Amino acid sequence: MYKQCEICGRSSTKGAARSHSNVRTNKRQNINLQSKTVKGGKMQVCTKCLKTAKKLAN
Repeated sequence: MYKQCEICGRSSTKGAARSHSNVRTNKRQNINLQSKTVKGGKMQVCTKCLKTAKKLAN
C-alpha cells in the first residue's frame, strides 16, 4: 500500500542520515498515517488532517 494521505495527498519524504565520518545514507521519512472511518468509509489519514478536522469541528 502506498503511504499517502487520502485527504491532502501528503506522502513520505527522502532524507539523508549522516554518520560521524559524514558519509551519507539515504533514508525515507514516513508520514504518520492513521486508519480512520471518515464519512462511512475507511481512509488512511495523516495526523495533520485529523488535527485540522478536530479543530474545525469545534
